[in-house]
Amino acid sequence: MRNHLALALILAAAPVTASDLVRGVENVHQSPNGLAERCVRIAPVPGGTYDKDDIAQEETYCAIDLYAPNVAMCPKTWSTSPGTMIYEISDGPYAGNRAEFERNACKEGKSANRLASETLAKFKPTMNAKGTSGTFSASPLLYYHFSRYFDATVKVPVTVWRSIDAQAHMDDVARAGLTLSSGSHGGRMNHAGWEALVAAEKNPASYQPTDDLFTSDRKQIYGALTSSPGHRYGSEINGTRVSGWGKGQNQDFQKTPAFLALRSDKPLAEAIEHGLTEGRKDRQISKDLGSSVPPQQMAFWMTELTEIVLLDFIFSQQDRVGNIDFTPYYYWLEDGKLKHKKARHHEPGDGSVPADAILLRRTNLNDNDAGGRVQYANFAKSTQMLEKLRHMNAGTYEKLMALDGDLQGGGQISQWLTTSFGLSEREVAQIVVNTGLAAGLLRDSCAKGLLTFDLEPREFFETGTVVARKVSCDGN
Repeated sequence: MRNHLALALILAAAPVTASDLVRGVENVHQSPNGLAERCVRIAPVPGGTYDKDDIAQEETYCAIDLYAPNVAMCPKTWSTSPGTMIYEISDGPYAGNRAEFERNACKEGKSANRLASETLAKFKPTMNAKGTSGTFSASPLLYYHFSRYFDATVKVPVTVWRSIDAQAHMDDVARAGLTLSSGSHGGRMNHAGWEALVAAEKNPASYQPTDDLFTSDRKQIYGALTSSPGHRYGSEINGTRVSGWGKGQNQDFQKTPAFLALRSDKPLAEAIEHGLTEGRKDRQISKDLGSSVPPQQMAFWMTELTEIVLLDFIFSQQDRVGNIDFTPYYYWLEDGKLKHKKARHHEPGDGSVPADAILLRRTNLNDNDAGGRVQYANFAKSTQMLEKLRHMNAGTYEKLMALDGDLQGGGQISQWLTTSFGLSEREVAQIVVNTGLAAGLLRDSCAKGLLTFDLEPREFFETGTVVARKVSCDGN
């Protein structure tokens, strides 16, 4: 009864439609047509852990003047959704000449960044038209802030909300995107996305629900401003995907070494060995793993995967498999403490780190735009990923129990969620329900003694072992 009452209160308080009703610290920029474009830094989630770089990056994104002479925009035509790349062109062959850059360099597609001084950000609007891939601009915002709530090990990029003059975007980006996407690497879905976006910018009513893409005055589109650092994993993390899109490839994902280790009820070190042995039975996975995988790498991967699965379950992510990235780092011990440095290469040999430094791949969760929408398929849920976990970080578990209690009881996070993102009643309700289901599944595993709270990758690196934490299954 308490849960149903709390959910009813949340639904009553939530915005009626998913639109531009986002709230936070605003920067306002003027478009060439005199429209006031908003960039919004959503308030930090109560209880979240943000570092100074997060806040600085938010400020940097919201300071971008999209129409400055040294800023240029290009259509993103090498993926399935119609995003916009934003470049700084303060030096190089097109220094200060945005019109020439957009006319000539954008034709180079992904290689346009080589002609720019810097890639500043990527803008991604919602797009769920017929024939397009599914993207929902609130989703990367949710992943950013909730990853900070969980103090996640997996790296989720900073994201802010941004509106753009629809006519200016069509003139500078969308028409070119429609032309350049024909025969592009993004293929049929990318071209369909640009077709739908151009049609909508000409006639907002052609896109439904219109509020998902346009501000209330229908003069601006809006979306997420973010970035995508890192390199794409192969089958060692993303799975072989031989079983096709949907449940099949999500089952394949659970046959990767780190996920197999998570499914093992053996102690951590033995679970790691089990996962590697079983995973290598697949020829493609064994090839992508390489000749040697340090147990420290597996400990990080296992921790990162539990966080990915939990976030995907809560937000009903439908397009995770095949979209997980990494950044290489060197790790070593110095006076018994773990140190790290971003690697310039993918192979050992950086003379600026100790000779015994280990090169590890740390996971980036960049492509987070197919969650949060009620219509999306929740494959973490439908393929029972949470139920299969046998290892977890104690802090993550405790934060989940606290989150569930807050959302069910209408607490601070509940109020923040319903007022910050411009989500619809149903979208808020889905997050509340999914969080409750996730907490219930893991609480049940804990009560049955199936969960071991031993995912402490830094401790594992420093000592070679982890003493499992004792946790109250109720989170108290």
